[in-house]
Amino acid sequence: MNSELPTVRLKNAWKSTHPWIFQRLVDKPAQRPRPGSIVDVVGVDGAWIGRGFYNGHSRIALRMLDSDPDAVIDAEWFHRKIAAAVELRREVLKLDEVSDAWRVFHSEGDGISGLVVDRYADLLVLEYFSAGAFRHREWIMDALRAQFPGCRFHAFADEHVQKQESFDFRGSEPARPAVITEYGVKFRADPAGAHKTGFFADQRENRQWLSRHVAGKRVLDLCCNTGGFAVYAAVRGAEEVVGVDIDADVIDIAKGNAKLNNVRPRFVQADIFPWLRDAANAGERYDVVILDPAKMTRDREQVIPALKKYLDMNRLAMSVVKPGGLFATFSCTGLVSEEQFLDMLRRAAFYSNRTVQVLKVAGAGADHPFLAQAQESRYLKAVFCQLLD
Repeated sequence: MNSELPTVRLKNAWKSTHPWIFQRLVDKPAQRPRPGSIVDVVGVDGAWIGRGFYNGHSRIALRMLDSDPDAVIDAEWFHRKIAAAVELRREVLKLDEVSDAWRVFHSEGDGISGLVVDRYADLLVLEYFSAGAFRHREWIMDALRAQFPGCRFHAFADEHVQKQESFDFRGSEPARPAVITEYGVKFRADPAGAHKTGFFADQRENRQWLSRHVAGKRVLDLCCNTGGFAVYAAVRGAEEVVGVDIDADVIDIAKGNAKLNNVRPRFVQADIFPWLRDAANAGERYDVVILDPAKMTRDREQVIPALKKYLDMNRLAMSVVKPGGLFATFSCTGLVSEEQFLDMLRRAAFYSNRTVQVLKVAGAGADHPFLAQAQESRYLKAVFCQLLD
């Protein structure tokens, strides 16, 4: 055991391999380490368990990092973790062959809880979800520079995360946007001007798959955000493409993305609920409909209301799909399970009086790995359907 590290003792026997240990299971140390400090963790019997980030202010008291007693969690440890993550993307997944935009590091899935890094050409966007990742940001950025020489950084943490994890971060100076290419389609990634880290790289394979089925078709992209599915459809030869989103700022970015590719989908700023009712009443029908709304909730108590909203919007979206048409529906609400989402879809089909044939169930791309014992990192649900009648 590294005697230089503070020691945190568990209250109960610990058999799990999940990297999270909650506050109620941990004895408060006499001298509390600062949020995000690296500590040794011992069981109720005093036996050494591993090393991790400690946060006495967070619901998640411990985020385990390593169970090797010889491991020293220092700058070199972070270098090795990040190098392994980059090697997976480049050498195994060979993502450089299809895009210069991919997730470099996916929190628990790559072994550092609370760290997300996305790459957009020469721009690396860091999002901190834990005090531990934030506290060791300099080591993290040094490790990233070694993998991406000359890269630029943009870093941030959502306010609710900072409150939960007890750290203060105003974010870095806004970085210049990057122009990225994905399967030959260009997009502007702007972490300072759009949602999340600037671009939804998690949908890359889903955009590509669906784009093979749009040539000569009428396509409707609901909650289109910065136009990912809409621009793909236009580039791949759709006859007509309409994108709808309530956010005027992302509509402007979507129009710019269309211009980058010399295509002209029609983008509409509107709430999809009245827009869809009007479209259905007017007899509008589309060959391909995409529904990709923003996260509905972060609160477990609000999962049932979130599912109700998913039900309402999916039912309305189905009303404008032609018989035999394709319907792609998504959820990025991590608290909603795949089973719950598919059950919602079943009920939406029932209330719409439509027969839904599920063709494919998917999620985020392989650059968003998750641990079998920690499926919290698995948040995106993607369901591709054909509406038979």
